[in-house]
Amino acid sequence: MNRSLFRLTAYLQIGLTVLLATGCAPTQPFFLKESPELQHYLNTATQIEYPDVEVESLAETREALPPLSINNHDYQFWDLTLEECVNMALHNAKFLITTNGIAEQRANTAEQFIAGTSDQFGSVYDVAIAQSTTQSIPLTVDGNGNRVLPRGVLRANQVGGVEDALAEFDAQATAFFDYQKGDRPNNVLPGNVFNPVFAQSDTATQQSAISKRFATGGVATLRQQILYSRNNTQPNSIARSVASDWTAIVEAQVQHPLMRNRGTLVNRIPVVLASLNEDISIAEFELQVRNLVRDVEVAYWDLYVAYRAFASVAVGRNSAQVTADFAKLNMEEGIGTIQDLKQAQGQYHSFQNQLVGTLTGSNVLGQDRFGVFGRERRLRELIGQSATDGRLIRPIDEPTIARVEHDWFVSTAQMLYLNAELRQTKFRIKQSELELMLAKNQILPEVNLSLLYRWVGVGDQLGPPERRAQNFPLPGSSALGELTEGNYQEGGVRLEITPPAFGARRELTRINGAEWRLVREKANLQEKERLLTFLLSDAITKTATHYRQIQISAAQWADAEDEVDARLANLKEGRGDTNVVLQSQQRRADAQIAYYRAVGEYNKSLNYVDYLVGTLLVNNGITVSEGPWHEKAYCDALERARERSAGYHLEYGVTRPAVVRRGPVQSADAAAQMIPGPNGGTVGSTMAPGMTMSEGKVISDTVLSGDGAFVPDLPESMAPTLSDALGDSTGDVLYGAPVDRLETVPGAQPTPETFEAPIGSGTIDRSLPAPQNGPSAEVRQMTYHWNGGGDSGVSQASPAASPAAASRSTTKVETSPAPAPVRRVPLPR
Repeated sequence: MNRSLFRLTAYLQIGLTVLLATGCAPTQPFFLKESPELQHYLNTATQIEYPDVEVESLAETREALPPLSINNHDYQFWDLTLEECVNMALHNAKFLITTNGIAEQRANTAEQFIAGTSDQFGSVYDVAIAQSTTQSIPLTVDGNGNRVLPRGVLRANQVGGVEDALAEFDAQATAFFDYQKGDRPNNVLPGNVFNPVFAQSDTATQQSAISKRFATGGVATLRQQILYSRNNTQPNSIARSVASDWTAIVEAQVQHPLMRNRGTLVNRIPVVLASLNEDISIAEFELQVRNLVRDVEVAYWDLYVAYRAFASVAVGRNSAQVTADFAKLNMEEGIGTIQDLKQAQGQYHSFQNQLVGTLTGSNVLGQDRFGVFGRERRLRELIGQSATDGRLIRPIDEPTIARVEHDWFVSTAQMLYLNAELRQTKFRIKQSELELMLAKNQILPEVNLSLLYRWVGVGDQLGPPERRAQNFPLPGSSALGELTEGNYQEGGVRLEITPPAFGARRELTRINGAEWRLVREKANLQEKERLLTFLLSDAITKTATHYRQIQISAAQWADAEDEVDARLANLKEGRGDTNVVLQSQQRRADAQIAYYRAVGEYNKSLNYVDYLVGTLLVNNGITVSEGPWHEKAYCDALERARERSAGYHLEYGVTRPAVVRRGPVQSADAAAQMIPGPNGGTVGSTMAPGMTMSEGKVISDTVLSGDGAFVPDLPESMAPTLSDALGDSTGDVLYGAPVDRLETVPGAQPTPETFEAPIGSGTIDRSLPAPQNGPSAEVRQMTYHWNGGGDSGVSQASPAASPAAASRSTTKVETSPAPAPVRRVPLPR
């Protein structure tokens, strides 16, 4: 028996035995040095690691102080105008932390910004990024160094920036060197002079070329080649004259399309699409800046209203304290009841609770979510400041209460021309029109004409010949020498025709899709214009509504003041009802808050009209322009400008893509005449007596109500400035004096005593001041001593100021930090 067959049979039997023993169950592979534990792998693969990134944090982040709260009033007022806030916001903004769209009410985006990525929010870098965006498809050439056909741009999203699109017309240089050595036997008879039995050869090819595409669609190529060949064929025989030969070639080739991709119109469209992409990114940046400016102004007036609400509730709290004092004195004299005292004290605590909420914000239902501190933090977010820096922003610009009427037709015409969203859509419509041109061009047959002219030189050597006038095929001839003599010249013409596939189904479908996209964009523009008129109509309507609410609230506030004065007078004479007095004080506080809210909403409505019309940035003196470049960039630009001025302007023919823009955006006055109105482009304005027209708005110096009556003049004590209403600190208002009476009750001459006040105990002097900002406020002083903490202080009511004008001085007033809060004493049972 064959030993190898026996060995194979034994191996087969052993294999079958092992297979039957293990069965068909899957098993893990065995390793010689396997570790019983894989913790070294698991710990490494699943552990949380920190990235190796070093980015310096901002000083506003590192040096932020503890937040202001009910227990922290360590700050100074920072008086800012609206213009200063907008200036700081634009100066500090690297990312425009605002939402897109034109919604009147927008939520805070800080949470979304923290959880999002840099691509989700606008920044000052977006336009530069859009300009420097490139596509991944490189410029390609064929084996002969010729630029191939264009990249097939059919849509605006297939190009990057303008420089990327212009790169299609850059010259491309290529070169290669190839060497091959042959050594093989041949199946031939010995003695073959053309093909020896043992063939040995050396061949080399060197080529360099430069190719450029023109705006007309053609491609020009200048090419140079050197070919070398040497083999073991016997020289000086019938098969070969010299042992080796060199061939030098210089070629000039021009390829030009005759139908598809011909002309400057089609070939420049990708560049125009890229420039429109940049225009869209610039418009998007303008939108983000506009939204930021509006958010800053809205936050500014919200903070102003929050301050006013805080001061109004403080007035109500003080009035409730006065009423509680009278109720206690009446009860001591036997003409009052404990129910009146407790009701007044309860009213006081209710106002105090509201005062805390209006200052620091509260999530309790019915109270302000943010308060003064929260609104101030929101404004700090927008203007790029730290969360807390020892200063509390206080608005010093008073909102306007002048009546503003908008001419509907002028405002509509300005909106249709100046609105940035509509301008963006019009850029996209122009892109769709150019995309349709490209789609129609693709249905044409591809007919390319190629012209080639070649200079050739062949020699035994590459360099200069050994003897002059020694030409090939003589030994010692030079390939470069014969090339320069121009003895051998060749030419060629090639016409390539590639029509679309039968039926041109894809090309026709592409045209159909481009037409539908163009129709959709135009319909989108029409619907945007229609819906914008709804928003503008609502905004203008709200300006009138909020103005009327200012009038009504002012009259209601004035009536409430008179009612409180009258009822307090009755209460001093012992003829009033404490419950009625408390209700009148609550109504006065509500009317005061409603008045300032109406004023704030009126100013925000005026801002929203400018926002929709597109004049918000212009009216704020803001223009969007390119920032400074590096110094070398200016030097390079000057050099390019000198080159262009010294060069000869070559016309490539009439080009239609240049007519895609109408020049710079015109002013608001010019926009009103560019959009046809109902009277053939002339838009009239109706102005009431005493009113003047200014930039499309009818502004009245006299505030008129709908029926011709003037807005009730508020007493000077009812409309103090914020600095007069708040003093040096909100803490002074929040932790006011424990007792604040209107005046001494007639007939009662109490001596200094320890008075059990609703918020604690304190010692008061005989001269009780009038409530701060009350109807008859005077400059009085009250010194109080807290039994609970031993702290002392002086609370002084400033004389009321006259109604603030629309503009104020921007002089900064340095104030000292508020005193530390005192320890509260519980009310004794």
